[in-house]
Amino acid sequence: MSSPKTILIVDDSRVSRMMIRAMILEKHKDWILEEAASGEEALEKIRTFVPDLISMDVNMPGMGGVAAAERLREECPLAHISLLTANVQESTRQRATTLGIGFVEKPITKIRIHQMIAILEET
Repeated sequence: MSSPKTILIVDDSRVSRMMIRAMILEKHKDWILEEAASGEEALEKIRTFVPDLISMDVNMPGMGGVAAAERLREECPLAHISLLTANVQESTRQRATTLGIGFVEKPITKIRIHQMIAILEET
């Protein structure tokens, strides 16, 4: 049996974080989840918590999700990062591709969250 996976959920919406958490734990009760409400808070969290996956909102006050994802990619090179966003502009998709990170469109649904975490289920 594989060890529990660790996930950092970054979204300025508390409701979005709660929904993502519930959908992941419904499928994987033993996984460890941490939350951050901003890019800056996410960078603080990774000092004590090394995630296997980072779910990153794009539009947040302060450091936006794309800038935070760039920094997190440097700090956590082995973590899978997925932008989870309503910002579906082609430029955002292209930036995700350039950074080597996933792209999941909001609204948050079980199918989309389960697709996002599928990469961890394979390891």
